[in-house]
Amino acid sequence: MQMASREQTDEAIGERSSVWILDQKLDQPMEEEAKRLRNMYKEKKFSASLVLQLAFQSLGVVYGDLGTSPLYVFYNTFPARVEDPEDVIGALSLIIYSLSLVPLLKYVFIVCRANDNGQGGTFALYSLLCRHANIKIIPNQDRTDEELTTYSRSVFPSEKSFAARTKRWLEGNAFKKNALLVLVLIGSCMVIGDGILTPAISVLSAVGGINVGHPVINNDLVVLVAVAIIVGLFSMQHYGTDKVGWLFAPVVLVWFILIGGIGIFNIWRYDSSVLKAFSPVCIYRYFRRGGRDSWTSLGGIMLSITGTEALFADLSHFPVSSIQIAFTVIVFPCLLLAYSGQAAYLLKNPDNVVGAFYHSIPDSIYWPVFLVATAAAVVASQATISATFSLIKQALALGCFPRVKVVHTSKTFPNQIYIPDINWILMILCIAVTAGFRNQTQIGNASGTAVVIVMLVTTLLMTLIMTLVWRCHWIVVLIFTGLSLVVECTYFSAVLLKVNQGGWVPLVIAAAFFIIMYVWHYGTVKRFETEFHSKVSMAWILGLGTSLGLVRVPGIGLVYTELASGVPHIFSHFITNLPAIHSVVVFVCVKYLPVHKVPEEERFLVKRIGPKNFHMFRCVARYGYQDLHKKDHEFEKKLFDSLFLFVRYESLMEGCSDSDWSCVDGEQTAQSSNTLNNDNGKTAHSDLGITVSLEDSIVLTNSSSHGNNTIRRSYSRASSQIEIDELEFLNSCRDVGVVHILGNSIVKARRDSKFYKKIAIDYIYAFLRKICRENSAIFNVPQESLLNVGQILYV
Repeated sequence: MQMASREQTDEAIGERSSVWILDQKLDQPMEEEAKRLRNMYKEKKFSASLVLQLAFQSLGVVYGDLGTSPLYVFYNTFPARVEDPEDVIGALSLIIYSLSLVPLLKYVFIVCRANDNGQGGTFALYSLLCRHANIKIIPNQDRTDEELTTYSRSVFPSEKSFAARTKRWLEGNAFKKNALLVLVLIGSCMVIGDGILTPAISVLSAVGGINVGHPVINNDLVVLVAVAIIVGLFSMQHYGTDKVGWLFAPVVLVWFILIGGIGIFNIWRYDSSVLKAFSPVCIYRYFRRGGRDSWTSLGGIMLSITGTEALFADLSHFPVSSIQIAFTVIVFPCLLLAYSGQAAYLLKNPDNVVGAFYHSIPDSIYWPVFLVATAAAVVASQATISATFSLIKQALALGCFPRVKVVHTSKTFPNQIYIPDINWILMILCIAVTAGFRNQTQIGNASGTAVVIVMLVTTLLMTLIMTLVWRCHWIVVLIFTGLSLVVECTYFSAVLLKVNQGGWVPLVIAAAFFIIMYVWHYGTVKRFETEFHSKVSMAWILGLGTSLGLVRVPGIGLVYTELASGVPHIFSHFITNLPAIHSVVVFVCVKYLPVHKVPEEERFLVKRIGPKNFHMFRCVARYGYQDLHKKDHEFEKKLFDSLFLFVRYESLMEGCSDSDWSCVDGEQTAQSSNTLNNDNGKTAHSDLGITVSLEDSIVLTNSSSHGNNTIRRSYSRASSQIEIDELEFLNSCRDVGVVHILGNSIVKARRDSKFYKKIAIDYIYAFLRKICRENSAIFNVPQESLLNVGQILYV
């Protein structure tokens, strides 16, 4: 073994890694297989029948909120009565072009294309940006992470390109990275707020039809029925999106057919001249006539596009093609007919704007439509609830939310999840909003505020996506951003006028969740930085000798740590206070990457720490934000399989002579089993690790300018015997028993810290850590083999 130079770091001295970079060592058939895997993970293909099936299901999960907006849009636009019938035409024209520009053009055909391998929402956009620019605040990534088949990103742009200049500007300082994270958290918190407000306004508006059919019924009974329906809705969530989708999709389909049919009937019966609203000139006349009042009414018209933000957040449940088919074929035309029909009715009955939808229903089908409307309102709530669950799951993986229980509800569709704690919190807050406001107007103002802020955040993130990921020309980016901001800032200025009329509710809810998410992320970053800078020196470890200064007892100790490199301080604390340590020590780091999923065959990254007779290893288990760690019941078995495979490959490398390794097109040459040539031709100690595949056999070949030369698998008797002895030793230690060692750290702010940092760390972060799930539950560690090691970290 060749020793590292003194200039190298302690980690380079202690960590010996056998490196296999498969993409550079494979022959042509293996390269084609790798390309096939990448394409498979990049875009999952669905059959035509499955796309149509999922398009049908998406009606019940994604489009309920958009579909029930006709229940309350005109009422919130004209709260008292319609003063001028032409105002109805102007409002309808605004609704038509809002639906065309925002849900149809922007979201369905542009934003949905910016998905992260099928995952939608603000955190998915943030993860996509993290792979194309160094903006992730927790620096726990390794170069080998970029070799994952799911770590797809565009080719690095030229230095003088607009994308390269934007990338350098974004990576310039920590403030810009933090500002981007704050922007993502604001958008996410508003989605959560909308998940509380949408069930309230949808159900209350639908149940309010009782007053139209029986005016003698008072509002208290309406509120009571609405609260009962909301309780039932949240109680059904544990059945999962798949079952709920199949249950709700027929209801929503019938609802769209009904509102479309009623719209056609009203246009024919009352006034077909309402169709002139398709001319944008009506919008100009509407603002010229009404002035400030017309501008204020935009807060009500804004409700016609609520649910659009949930459409993108729910993308993980369904493929893009299914969502596009459902919207363009069913949702969009039926909504246009429904709004046009209501406008035609209001032209002849301007005094019936309160409950306009129910007044416009023909008497013969009033009660059947009322029942379907109530059921559809329940479905509308499902879209934002599912979006909230998806968003919380992504925030968990990126270290932006306290640990909560996540349940996968479908074996067929792993992205469909249920989070019990969040579900009951949403239910309580939704009931409080419903019983507190007791009317649609103020809840509508609150919902509009939340929706427009989410859209503004999405626009700003999409600007970066189009620049860094898609590499669009700056003129295209400017057109998209400018057009989006004109529409959304116009609505935003209108909803600001209604902050004191209920618009403050989402701001308060979002502020509460923002504090929780930002403080948790801030505490996580500070704890990681403290542990990273207090790593144990490898020179100190080597100085202890093979026994580490202790009695090495039979067995394997799995030491869980958040560090992907170096020896954590918790280990020195452990061996300082206890007289014994296991014969084999494996440092296990469970790390989440900014990808949606990590394939099973690429999950583990194994390294050796120190000389062989120390029997110390590191295993990094890598997960995406849609992977579920607890679902992996054979985690320990797969970990040891990877460890044994590493030992075999390491022995194989040591059994190879120098001539067994040749240059890959002059880029990389291994001079021995422990050194590599970097791109500049300088010898560097191998510190990349080995990506262990769990396949039974891997053919390792090496291509050069003279052709493909298969690596000769030549074992010396000595190295073969060493391998057998070490494998037998590892197996015997495993048979004795495995102990899971977890650090139970108490995080406190330093005494000289500023008061706001002490409040954030000593009170808020400490409280969140106390009420969230334990690490042992997250890692699914059996209690009988668990050992907690306590320490205090001052950050």
